[in-house]
Amino acid sequence: MSSKGRDAMAGAAAVALALGVSELAAGLLGLPSLIEAVGDWVIDASPTPVKEWAISTFGTNDKLVLLIGIVLVSLLVGALIGMIARRRFGIAVAVFLGFGAAATLAATRDPAVSIGVAVIPAGLAIITGLAALRWLYAQSPAAVAQVEEPAKPADPSRRRLVIGLGAILGVAAFSGGIGRALVDRSTRSVSGRADVSFPAAAESLPPMPEAAELGVQGLSPVITPNEVFYRIDTAFLSVPRVEISEWAITVEGRVDRPYSLTYDDLLAMPLVERDVTLSCVSNAVGGDLVGNARWLGVPLSDILDRAGVRGDAEQVVGRSVDDFTVGFPVEAVYDGRDSLVAVGMNGEPLPLEHGFPARLVVAGLYGYVSATKWLSSIELTGWDDFDAYWVPRGWAKEAPIKTQSRIDTPTNRTALDPGRHRVAGVAWAPTRGISRVEVRPGEDAEWVEAELSEPLSDNCWRQWVVDWDAPAGTHRLQVRATDGDGSVQTDESRPPAPDGATGWHTIQVSVG
Repeated sequence: MSSKGRDAMAGAAAVALALGVSELAAGLLGLPSLIEAVGDWVIDASPTPVKEWAISTFGTNDKLVLLIGIVLVSLLVGALIGMIARRRFGIAVAVFLGFGAAATLAATRDPAVSIGVAVIPAGLAIITGLAALRWLYAQSPAAVAQVEEPAKPADPSRRRLVIGLGAILGVAAFSGGIGRALVDRSTRSVSGRADVSFPAAAESLPPMPEAAELGVQGLSPVITPNEVFYRIDTAFLSVPRVEISEWAITVEGRVDRPYSLTYDDLLAMPLVERDVTLSCVSNAVGGDLVGNARWLGVPLSDILDRAGVRGDAEQVVGRSVDDFTVGFPVEAVYDGRDSLVAVGMNGEPLPLEHGFPARLVVAGLYGYVSATKWLSSIELTGWDDFDAYWVPRGWAKEAPIKTQSRIDTPTNRTALDPGRHRVAGVAWAPTRGISRVEVRPGEDAEWVEAELSEPLSDNCWRQWVVDWDAPAGTHRLQVRATDGDGSVQTDESRPPAPDGATGWHTIQVSVG
């Protein structure tokens, strides 16, 4: 390896150690994670087309991809520093200080983090990174001869450098892994979620009927398990830390009697169970950013009625502890649809990733205008007085969920044997319900009506299945749904922005 290559490796290793130490400090001392702070800033500052591309391309893995990108860019910068800073070490000092300052400022975007607190992990990262770079330079002095005769023994400085690089990269990986695990553990232990016990619901739902499941292999279950329920939000590596003993919801704005609710206050109100399908507006036709759950919570109308909604209130604004906001019409609370401040999901307290201790669930509205997780306040405003988080970023202010259907099995580009196969999937139109699903096994074929599962409610998706005698050849399978109002899903193909994707889900299979 050339001297430039060795210096580049030294710079990258030094940056890796700095990142690992900053994560370890965050985990051990409860300090802000600099990587997380930078990631949150990138998410917030990215233009809408970039966010839309990331979600459509990577789905729920978008944050993992961002993390990998941050680390790779940091290592690349470190490699460049390593190549130029041996004789001008002040350049390395300046770059490390610049990165530390940027990360500190990113961390202080959280109102709960002061500069004095944020500078500690940044300072540790800077000192550790520069010390590691200086030490690695010493293991491979520039004065060592660059050309070796084949008969000569291996250059001891190169051997020292390889050992040093291995040691530092090992410490960096260990520090980063342990630090991230400690941060995650701290978030979960501080919440108090494990100690939550719900009182009996004032309105509980009966067990799901057998006819609600069609029993087709590869078909999405009617109730989506919590661990695979889609997650799209603006939190980066870890979710907000919320301690239920210190948490409360404030109800304010255009109300007669502003007030606050603690977690115990919320559980003392009549709780109801509701089955509701949620969908992300970024869900492409045939996508998986949609799921159905049995929610436990307090009707939002009960909470607002206690405050006394004024006649000039037009918009409900939900605000998260991390300042994310949604906004939807007041009418959505009182028009008969299910709208809850939810505390439970599929028989357990809300998972941290899905909004513990409480979140909003409003049937029939895309999540970006309704589904505030980690809820901290509910404010009543005028419709034009406030635009929620995604609206200034180019998304529609009103966003009812469109009628959609999806083929789950077979999957796209599957090879099938000739003969009978079961084509199955799900369809949803929350608040309207699904009355009919049809499948077309080829552009020249007739539409075939599917068998539907028994509905849990008009707010939930339904499973569907069609038995298809598949002849040899290549076939394009399409599906369309009709909602409870009699409106047929449109075949017009449109992207998710600005108010939800449209079109018929189409897959191609080969038979023979």
